[in-house]
Amino acid sequence: MPPLITLRLATLCLLGIGISGAANAEKLSDPTRPANLVASSQSGNGSDNEAEGALVLQSILIGPKYSNAIINGRGVALNGKIGDYVLVRLSETEAVLSRGKTSLTLKLFPNFEKKTIKKE
Repeated sequence: MPPLITLRLATLCLLGIGISGAANAEKLSDPTRPANLVASSQSGNGSDNEAEGALVLQSILIGPKYSNAIINGRGVALNGKIGDYVLVRLSETEAVLSRGKTSLTLKLFPNFEKKTIKKE
């Protein structure tokens, strides 16, 4: 077989492998996305968590000129709104939301409790 035909055949084979690989890659989800975003994007509606009232604090960003929280995948500035709630306070571990006279505290690590250990 002449070298030019061999080169074209090899190129076509590699192109076919690349296209089939790209088709399979579309089915994979981003492993770095937060778990509730993966679940809500697979259900087709990104606002499922808010509709059920389940607000999830995912990240807190505090700087010299800004304070933001990432709640249900959305950036919320201090005194900003998410749904019916207003973000009224941020600390390194929690965000406090207010709606009228009701307040809701979202913890960054809800299953983590700090315990003091006594030295012996």
